[in-house]
Formats: sequence, structure tokens, C-alpha cells
Amino acid sequence: MSSDLFQSPDYYQLDDLFSEEHLMVREATREWVKRDVSPIIEDHAQRAEFPTELIKGLAEVGAFGPYIPAEYGGAGLDQISYGLMMQEIERGDSGVRSTCSVQSSLVMYPIYAYGDEAQRKKYLPKLATGEWMGSFGLTEPDHGSNPGGMMTHFKDMGDHYVLNGSKMWISNAPFADVAVVWAKNEEGRIHGLIVERGMEGFSTPETHNKWSLRASATGELVFDNVRVPKENLLPNKSGLGAPLGCLDSARYGIAWGAIGAAMDCYDTALRYSKERVQFGRPIGGFQLQQKKLAEMITEITKAQTLTFRLGQLKNENRATSAQISMAKRNNVDMALKICRDARQMLGGMGITGDYPIMRHMMNLESVVTYEGTHDIHLLITGLDVTGLNAFK
Repeated sequence: MSSDLFQSPDYYQLDDLFSEEHLMVREATREWVKRDVSPIIEDHAQRAEFPTELIKGLAEVGAFGPYIPAEYGGAGLDQISYGLMMQEIERGDSGVRSTCSVQSSLVMYPIYAYGDEAQRKKYLPKLATGEWMGSFGLTEPDHGSNPGGMMTHFKDMGDHYVLNGSKMWISNAPFADVAVVWAKNEEGRIHGLIVERGMEGFSTPETHNKWSLRASATGELVFDNVRVPKENLLPNKSGLGAPLGCLDSARYGIAWGAIGAAMDCYDTALRYSKERVQFGRPIGGFQLQQKKLAEMITEITKAQTLTFRLGQLKNENRATSAQISMAKRNNVDMALKICRDARQMLGGMGITGDYPIMRHMMNLESVVTYEGTHDIHLLITGLDVTGLNAFK
């Protein structure tokens, strides 16, 4: 088993801009990833198995709801700290970061922001400790980029609701204890409902045969006349803007996380280029290899500055959905390109599990699609700059 020798690139000395707390949070998360994630993740990915043993450690480093106030079990950190944690965790694996993003931004965030006090006190502390794990039900078999067309619906039965429908491509679904599910009422208005495992008619079949996010548990949420108590309706926001607000938070975390995957591939390729000798010298001494490395560090540095500024705006509650879309699209695309160049630099060794590059590359093929595809985010930016809606 090889040691995790990762060294983080900081070409523009951005560490000078982070607070002492930011750096402490990042270092604690990085050390945990090196100790607990790196030694096991390749094996789990090869076996297509989520490492459930990491849940306790993720909770201990504060990765579940890091920006949720301490009174509800969160760490009460700012948005830059959250971003740095996602960067370090995705440096370990996108699937592990996906579990954190779902738990924090898609389950804990809507309960905190859209729920009532009783819901916050019931669910958030247990979600923060990992005692309960959550999932987020928005995407359906026939409605991905157009979530407003969802078919999942619920009816008011007087003292409870009856929920019917299905969701797919749901991270954490196979083991989730609770699910924040988005469905239409009888008037067609979208609402969030908290569905708990054990409710009759609620099942979570697992999705198999994935070539991507193999160390992440993916499944469906199926609702067959599920009886949901009325107190499980999120009361403080409805309409499509409610789930999209959750996606903003998740996309923000992805923008940081993708940098972690890119940094890991860059660091691996840089180290390899100094060790691998061909034609009598290290391959890092050849122009074409230096071109690849120079472009990698340039793109990583651009992404780092983009997310740092976005984090400042998030802390000030000034970040727009379009700004978050730009960062998510740019950084994931950047990371994919770096993975591919790094894979080429390692030659045949780049496709093996002895190095993390191919795993990152396959994972990012999911990340570039979920929480809004590459093209959808381009259209969001296009709409923002022109004021003309290409979606209609």
C-alpha cells in the first residue's frame, strides 16, 4: 500500500488570504483524508462499495453540515471553510464528497432553511453526527434537467399526506435513514417532504453496474402510497425555487471539490514526471510534458481564485445562482481536462489502481452531469448575460 504523499499547489500564495480557522479546518480534513480515505478508497472503488466506515470520521471532522449553527449540531463555520473541506474530501474521492454534499447541502440545509423549529431539532443533530444519513429526491426517470416537470405527487388525506412516484440517481439512497423529497401537491405546487425509512411503501433499490462514482452508493427512491405525517412537510418555502436553492449550495461545494480532484491528478503527474526516466532523463524535462504541467497549474490557480472570491460572496449572502453555476461548470470541466492530461503523462500506469487518476476521471464524468449538466450551466450563464431565455 503506497503512502499518500500529496502536496497542495498554491502558485498564487492564496493561503495568505485564508484565516487561521480556514487553514486549521483544511489541514484537519487533509490529514484525515490521508489517514483514513487514501489507504482504502481504491479497494472500495474496485469493489463498487461505499466505505460506510468513513461516516463516523466524516462527522468527527465536521463534514456534515459544517455551516449549520452549533445549536443544531453543526460546526457553525463559514462558507470558505465548507468549500475547503469539500476540496480536501474530493481530493480523496468524489463519491465520498458526494455523500457530504448530499448530507449537508441537500438534506440538512433545506431542513434548516425551510423547516420549522421542531424539524430542525428532530433531524439536524442526528444528521450532523452521522447517526442518521440522508438523501435528496428531485431527479426522476423522465425529468432531469427539467425538474419542474416532475411526476411525483402527494394528496392531502386530512390528517396525513399520501405520496406516490419515484426518483432516481440518488446518492446515499440505499442506506439513507431520511429523504428530503420534492413532489407536487394537488394544485401542482412543489413542496418538500421528509420521508423516513420504515414508512410503509417506501423503498430504495440500489443502482448497479456504474463505471463512475463506484465508491458511492446510488439508488432510487420509490413511493407507493407512502403515508407521510403532515408535520413532515417543510413549511417555509415551496415552488421550484426551494430545491434549486439547495442545489446552489451543493454546486458551490462541487466547485471547490473539483479542484481537489484536479490537484490530486496534478500532484501525481508532477511527482511521476520527476521519477519516470525515458531517453536517459526524467520525462518532466521534455517540453511537451512541461506544457501539460504548466497548463494544469495555471487552470488550478484560476479555479482557486474563482472559488475564493465566490466564497467571499457566499459569506456576504451576495453570491448569485448564475455565479455559482459558472464556478461549478468551469471547475469540473477544468478538472476533467487535467485528469486526461495526467493520465497520458503516466502512460499505461495511468489506467491502473496504483494511481488515483483514472478513478478521478471516471468520477468526474458523473460530477460534470449531476447538479446541472455542463451545457445547462452554460445556458444559465447565457441567460444571465443576455436576459434571453434559451430554455423556452
